[in-house]
Amino acid sequence: MSRQYEAVYIFDSTLEDAAIQERIARHHALLHTTEEIKVDHWGRRQLAYKIGRRETGYYVLARFTCEAGVLPEFERALKLDEGVVRYLITLYEHELGAPPMTEEELAAARRREEEDEDEE
Repeated sequence: MSRQYEAVYIFDSTLEDAAIQERIARHHALLHTTEEIKVDHWGRRQLAYKIGRRETGYYVLARFTCEAGVLPEFERALKLDEGVVRYLITLYEHELGAPPMTEEELAAARRREEEDEDEE
């Protein structure tokens, strides 16, 4: 059964962009997915805390659909890659934040706001 996953990678910030792209492509090939893998490059950022001697990292977010059976080999490859400082793979369930409101819910919220203003 295929499921949707989200992965965040932190690469060593001293790697060149071409090397990071090559590593991402090599790792994503292990997923054996026919669907498009959505990749969002966040770029070089300050780490929340030092990891070894590193203070910055290159962040990448990826969303993909694959079989659960391929994840152990995928994670093993990430662990063995010295250019990957940290990674996190989670099930992707929905976008962050509140779910979108319907027109009726928006109208009710506006009425409540107007009533609150009138009471003041």
